[in-house]
Amino acid sequence: MPPAVNANESPRYVVGVDFGTLSGRALVVRVEDGVEVGTAVHEYRHGVIDQALPATGTALPPDWALQDPEDYVDVLRTAVPAAIADAGVDPAQVIGISTDFTACTVLPTLADGTPLCRVPELAGRPHAYVKLWKHHAAQGQADRINALAHERGEPWINRYGGKISSEWQFAKGLQLLEEDPEVYARAERWIEAADWIVWQLCGAETRNVCTAGYKGIYQDGSYPSAEYLAALNPDFAGFVAKIEHPLLSLGARAGGLTAQAAAWTGLPEGIAVAAGNVDAHVTAPAAQAIAPGQLVMIMGTSTCHVMNGDTLAEVPGMCGVVEGGIVAGGYGYEAGQSGVGDIFGWFVDSSLPAEYRAEAERRGIGPHEYLSELAAAQRVGQHGLVALDWHNGNRSVLVDHELSGVIVGQTLATRPEDVYRALVEATAFGTRTIIDAFEGSGLPVRELVAAGGLLKNTFLMQLYADVTGRPISVIGSEQGPALGSAIHAAVAAGAYPDVPAAAAAMGRVLRRVYEPDPARTKAYEVLYEEYRLLHDYFGRGENDVLHRLRRIRNEARV
Repeated sequence: MPPAVNANESPRYVVGVDFGTLSGRALVVRVEDGVEVGTAVHEYRHGVIDQALPATGTALPPDWALQDPEDYVDVLRTAVPAAIADAGVDPAQVIGISTDFTACTVLPTLADGTPLCRVPELAGRPHAYVKLWKHHAAQGQADRINALAHERGEPWINRYGGKISSEWQFAKGLQLLEEDPEVYARAERWIEAADWIVWQLCGAETRNVCTAGYKGIYQDGSYPSAEYLAALNPDFAGFVAKIEHPLLSLGARAGGLTAQAAAWTGLPEGIAVAAGNVDAHVTAPAAQAIAPGQLVMIMGTSTCHVMNGDTLAEVPGMCGVVEGGIVAGGYGYEAGQSGVGDIFGWFVDSSLPAEYRAEAERRGIGPHEYLSELAAAQRVGQHGLVALDWHNGNRSVLVDHELSGVIVGQTLATRPEDVYRALVEATAFGTRTIIDAFEGSGLPVRELVAAGGLLKNTFLMQLYADVTGRPISVIGSEQGPALGSAIHAAVAAGAYPDVPAAAAAMGRVLRRVYEPDPARTKAYEVLYEEYRLLHDYFGRGENDVLHRLRRIRNEARV
């Protein structure tokens, strides 16, 4: 229930800030009922740095993805004041601010939080910058981390489905050590951007239970042992000292807004700053999907799948299970797909013929909308194709970012809409593979709840319902992560006793918007079996051609 409000009192507001891959969004939300009253977006000036460092022109190797942390501070300077102006509210009525971030997005800093890329003599060193979540150049380190963990019988490895991802803190940290030991030595702290931005807001270093658990291998009260790390590399034995810090629960108050951050944002000094969080996990409360068995799909450039459970299970190929990782009192499970919207975008940008673009423009619609209309007119299987959704690697359930995309069945009669539909189907099959893994480990998936930018594609959403054979509910907000952050800000400010209470009052969901069509669901069983055959053939070692091609490509680029 919403908190009691005196009719004579002014309404209270909170600000949620969602830091995405290409931009940051600020959202102003009324505390009492979750009404969104103002928003603004700031595009990162440097975007994703994957070719060369802007400061020096230093070229980057394949599979690198960096960012400049100054872009994040610019979001505070521009998007937050603009959102307040858009809302037309008095900043004095704002009682808290909370943030969420892509993860694992991690950076090396000095002890005071200064990013190493801001140290003048390190501006030309790629390892001094933020490593974005989709930086996949640490796969070799991840492979060694996994092999050694299984060899030694480390108890934490099965909490992550048997594999630690190349995207996460330890793999990226080991890559830093082995490729630039000087920068590694200068890095007094190795910190998630989710926690670093909170540091900039409240002036004190904090760490949160979500990123520590999912991305930092924190289980049962500790990180991997120094003995294990030394066995990876003797100079890696002390790595935990760079990340160790008392952990805050989600919705906890990290501190008060500093004078400097108040000047950036235009918000009152001293208001509550909530602990950091991850964009996917913070969305579950916004969608009122925190009960066991409610699988939230945050669908955008990639898709993250999160779900609460009331029991602890070890699910093969999952990103992790963390106690309190989504809300306190439950076990939070995470899985994901490294490329979804990015795959569709790649196809349109690289392969769509000019006549298709011209026709879409003539009709006043975008190319994705046009392709979706053409694809939606097809019957299941009409295109004769099956694709694997690995154009950006596989996060779950194979946890291998050196895999690549596959399309089987093309002929001279294959049309762009055929390939587009096959790629959409591939991502739906990838989600179904994740659902099967959960249920095979005794975690029933009772409801799918969708959030994110892909919701506007109704063709895609219906296809997902048909492929999974489950109804799909939809978050009642276009700004799921930012709304989720606002919910946590309200808890940190003391307006609600806990996240579930705040979610019940401030969250939004539309139930069973998409129902599966039984005939299409049955037809998809045949295609899904073909997908599974290809999935295991190329992904589980029967034919290692995708890895061999990756090595050939990398050698040719040197």
